[in-house]
Amino acid sequence: MYTARDYSALTGIEGFSDTLLKNHFTLYQGYVNNTNKLADTLKAMLAEGKTATPEYAELKRRFGFEFDGMRLHEYYFSNLGKSVPLSETGKFYQALAAEFGSYQLWEADFKATSAMRGIGWVILYKDPQTGRLFNQWINEHEAGHLAGATPILVIDVFEHAFLTDYGLKRAEYIAAFIKNINWSEVEKRFLI
Repeated sequence: MYTARDYSALTGIEGFSDTLLKNHFTLYQGYVNNTNKLADTLKAMLAEGKTATPEYAELKRRFGFEFDGMRLHEYYFSNLGKSVPLSETGKFYQALAAEFGSYQLWEADFKATSAMRGIGWVILYKDPQTGRLFNQWINEHEAGHLAGATPILVIDVFEHAFLTDYGLKRAEYIAAFIKNINWSEVEKRFLI
């Protein structure tokens, strides 16, 4: 059984209205609830021998959408908030510079990927086998993930994440997100 985490400490951060955040928290709660409902339903269908049904197959497919919706929101909310600036001498900063040519080029690529038309997510991934870093567009919640890669930084670019405060000005939302990155959390994920 999954329990929604409390991210209410994020209220009051610059660039994100309390209304936007509270609505976003409610949406996240729905993903947690639906993940639990689907897990319970699938378990019951398995016990009843209903695994060869179209309903079972569709619920199995839907589980990835709900679970990833829950987990991506957790990454997103956890990498938001006040933090110390990213240290230019730290391992993470140096890794971004090595992979992209500079921190500024990484940020330009992250912003450009986040500004692409469509709904979804942008994730800075670390390939644990090589240590390489990639900014990746994710459609919906469950399509486009890099298999085995570790999410380091996650931004929600579905309209619900910014329309309330920014209307169609996605670039302004992305700038506010960048200003509110919890670099301590991101560096912790990188070092794992």
